[in-house]
Amino acid sequence: MSGRPQRWRPAPWLRASAAWHALALVLTAWHPRWWPWTLAGVLANQLLLTAFGLTPRCRALGSNWSRLPERPGGAAAVAITIDDGPDPQVTPRVLQILAEHRARATFFCIGERAARFPALLCQCVAAGHAVENHSHTHRRTFALLGPGQLRREIERAQQIILHAGGALPRFFRAPAGLRSPWLDPVLQRLGLQLTSWTRRGFDTVSADPERVLERLTRHLRAGDILLLHDGHAARSRRGEAVILEVLPRLLEELARRGLTAVTLRELPPPVAQSTPIRQHLRLP
Repeated sequence: MSGRPQRWRPAPWLRASAAWHALALVLTAWHPRWWPWTLAGVLANQLLLTAFGLTPRCRALGSNWSRLPERPGGAAAVAITIDDGPDPQVTPRVLQILAEHRARATFFCIGERAARFPALLCQCVAAGHAVENHSHTHRRTFALLGPGQLRREIERAQQIILHAGGALPRFFRAPAGLRSPWLDPVLQRLGLQLTSWTRRGFDTVSADPERVLERLTRHLRAGDILLLHDGHAARSRRGEAVILEVLPRLLEELARRGLTAVTLRELPPPVAQSTPIRQHLRLP
């Protein structure tokens, strides 16, 4: 199974937004004195689109996994997703913890870091984990990029991760979860499924492992997507990356509740299959 590009189908809200912009132009041309009202309506629409983009789990701008799809007949599962790596000091220890608990995770990797530490990607893949796309540079202005810039940022990470880890990413997570309406058509063309999360521990800002674990396990249930970080991780009082103190206890809690940690790749295909993605990535 592999992600395949498909023709972009705008989400209902985006179609309605485009229709409103067209109507505003018609109304202004038909009755110029109405321009303050039509302009106010367009501005309100833009503010709403911005609010959608600043809400990581929002689906108004396009398909977005904030929970796992249903798995008929499958075991009760959750997905542990780990962002911002690979990190040469933290990622190997994360892999060791996962191996000790016989658990699998999904690593959303930054392209620049993948290029610097390709052996770590190979280790992740060899251990049965999924390696996915978290943009090339993880820039703070990601949500402000235009379509061409977005495509280059995401496509570059696709190429690096493919060549470094040997597996083509099928899923994408936006930096900080923030995005614009331009992202969905780029992801569909590249055959990538946007993925956010159900629960996050805020382990890049919180140095308290107890608090991070509590955020992840409060009301935890099957189908949740959990977010931790091996890169940019906060440090506990012991000087450890918070994930290293949280992950063993999180995995023990999953076992206690009868939940299995799976990768996103073990789930149904995220997008329709059509033209081979190598054509769109211009890979050899």
